[in-house]
This record gives sequence, structure tokens and C-alpha cells, in this order.
Amino acid sequence: MRLGVMLPLGDIGGDPAAVRDFALAAEAIGFTNLGLPDHVLSGRPGQGEQAALSTGLYHDPFVCFGYLAALCRPTTEFSTQVLILPQRQAALVAKQAACLDVLCNGRFRLGIGVGWNPVEFTGLNEEFHTRGRRSAEQVEVMQKLWAEPFVDFKGRYHRIEDAGINPLPVQRRIPVWFGGHVDQTLERIASLGDGWIMNAYPPGEAIEAELAKLRRLTEQAGRDPAAIGLEVWISGGAGEEASWRSEAVYWKRLGATHLTLTNTFNRRHHRRIAGRSAAEHLDVLRRFHGAVAEVP
Repeated sequence: MRLGVMLPLGDIGGDPAAVRDFALAAEAIGFTNLGLPDHVLSGRPGQGEQAALSTGLYHDPFVCFGYLAALCRPTTEFSTQVLILPQRQAALVAKQAACLDVLCNGRFRLGIGVGWNPVEFTGLNEEFHTRGRRSAEQVEVMQKLWAEPFVDFKGRYHRIEDAGINPLPVQRRIPVWFGGHVDQTLERIASLGDGWIMNAYPPGEAIEAELAKLRRLTEQAGRDPAAIGLEVWISGGAGEEASWRSEAVYWKRLGATHLTLTNTFNRRHHRRIAGRSAAEHLDVLRRFHGAVAEVP
């Protein structure tokens, strides 16, 4: 399993030195994946949970990873967790992702989600209520644009007439991982995706049933379930060394390919850490890595 960490920019700040120093320190500890969430707009605090949840510091992931690609080790992977795809133009995301993929030499995974905040969709002039259906077609568009220099595509929401992007990604394909926890998400992973970014379920019968469902759907789509990756978030604030290791053993048994430490996510069964300084975050990173790095 690859070990990753979500960059806690909302706590440590987004100036160049803070971003650089934290990323390089995480690498030195032994983390091989760096993740970033995505929000373009947020509602004003105090306007209700849906408006306020995205309030905070969010660097544009393509810009931030482009900066880090020149600083980090050639084995470090970058992933969006998750980019809200349907509030953006598919061809533009395909172009941005391909450019980043070239700059980091094929070490980018595009994690996508459909979003939940109408404020962002309104501000970006995109339709909120069709976001799920559009996102599936967007993935088809992007996969075609990444594979061929020139593309013809006519779908329900997109039309491309003999046009393409340049540069193309290193492998002519960028892994697309879906975040989300509804049946439609699993169906899209089975037919289009390369992996599932999962944070809704703790260990137990519920997630085992969902993974069995995903395997069935993938087989029905004529694809190999073993080729679908699984990324699981573990909370720095909801455990300690023994429980982290126990969880890592469990998730590896279920086929997890990536474990990602999140110190700031505070929903469902996840809990953020008490501290907010870079030093306090890095202390948790060291303890977590020491507990799970050698999981057999």
C-alpha cells in the first residue's frame, strides 16, 4: 500500500514556504502520496452547513501540484481528493491534468467528485442538478482527449469536432479515481474508473458489502476487479498507533492500494487533530508512519 497525506493548508497556510516545507517533510518521513481537496468558491460562514463547509484556504490543485512537481522526489505521487469535475469544462480539465502529468512525469491521479454546494455551481455558471450525469460524460471526453491527438465526440453535454490537446499525458491516460458513496458512483467506477477514494465507511460489514457490490459491477462491465484501486482515509485525530496499525491491516486485507492520513477531516467517523501548527501535524505524520509503514 502507498501511504499518503492530505496537505493541511487550511491549518498551516498557503504561502510558498509553508507548502514546500510541509510537502518535503512528509516525503522525508516516508509518505509517497500528496493529496489536495478542491473548492473554487465557498459560502460565507454562518449561512448554514452547506455554505460554510468549504470555507477555508484551498489552493487550486493544478497550480499547487505544478509548484510541488519541481520540488518533490521523482517517486512522489500527486492526487486530487477530490476535484469537483462538473463545475468545470471537461476539455479544460483534460488539458490542465495532461500538463500537470507531463510536468510530474506521469505521477498524477485525478480524483473526481460531483460536489454538494450549489453556491459554487451558481458562481461558475454550471448546472447543479445534472452534475452526476455530466461528470460521467466528462470522463469519457477526457479519456478520449488524453488518448488521441484529435478527437470527434458528440454526446448529450459535449461536442468536439476534430480537435485535441497538446501535450498529451505521459501514458496517454491519466488514472481517474472517483470519490462518493452512492450506487451511481460505484457504477461509474466499474465502467469508467481506475479506483475509488473512500472515506464514508469504517471497518465493518457495510464497507465489505459495498466492495462486493463494486466487484460485481466491474465484472458485469467486462473489466477486471483487481485493476480497480482502493484508497482509504484514516484520521489522525480518531486513533493512535495501535488502532492505526489495526486499521491498516484490515484495509490491506480488503485490497486497499492506498492509505491516506487526514488530520483535518471532521465528518462521519473521522476526527481532526487538536493542533493546527505544522509541527503538530508533522508529529502525527511521524507517529502514523511509524505505526503502519511495516504492515505485512
